Amino acid sequence: MSTALDEVKWDKDGLAPAIAQDAVTGDILMVAWMNRESLEQTLKRGEAVYWSRSRKKLWHKGEESGHAQKVSEIRTDCDNDVLLLKIEQVGGIACHTGRRSCFFQKLEDGRWVAVDPVIKDPKEIYK
Repeated sequence: MSTALDEVKWDKDGLAPAIAQDAVTGDILMVAWMNRESLEQTLKRGEAVYWSRSRKKLWHKGEESGHAQKVSEIRTDCDNDVLLLKIEQVGGIACHTGRRSCFFQKLEDGRWVAVDPVIKDPKEIYK
């Protein structure tokens, strides 16, 4: 029997990019990767679980920082190869740099400039 997870077009490594979007403001907070197991865990927990490519393991967002992502809705794009998670960002910080969003750099005059403030020093977040 086929499930919705079977319809996701995972890449050759069994992954799909996942966009975390603030469910209220629509702001894009981060992009990560999911595999089938992380999507299953996300559905089961109601909180985002990703696949860490660098650590080669499941990563429950917020497991170290406390900045979990409560998932209110999951969508896929027209090709079924990108996932969109509409989330509530616990603690207001999605980025490991201590910012609200991972997209804090803006191209200005040919240079990337940090335009969003650090909310909390990462040294205080990650012990």
